[in-house]
Amino acid sequence: MLNLQSVDGYLFATVLLIFSMGIYELFINKIDVVRKRKDSRPNWLVINSIDDLKSSLGKVILMILIVSFFEHSLNIKYENISDLLFLGIGILLISAALFLTHAHRKHKNE
Repeated sequence: MLNLQSVDGYLFATVLLIFSMGIYELFINKIDVVRKRKDSRPNWLVINSIDDLKSSLGKVILMILIVSFFEHSLNIKYENISDLLFLGIGILLISAALFLTHAHRKHKNE
């Protein structure tokens, strides 16, 4: 079957990167980029407060959970209707979580 452990490892490394850079910028010093341009770093790496750090970490952790759900859904044997119903409910909940994180980001930008 499909092995998604490498994707999980990459996303976990991203969590560690965001956490370490955010803690460094919040409590020690701003990271001095060689090119002093605003667009030298992506928006998800710009951390101005603890709430920004929590939001960025939460989005990546949500992606880890989505990949884990996808991996488990590939390994399940669907033997009756209730298994498919539970899969559909899980996909609906994941879609709602992604919608809410997108709506929060859109609301924050306004």
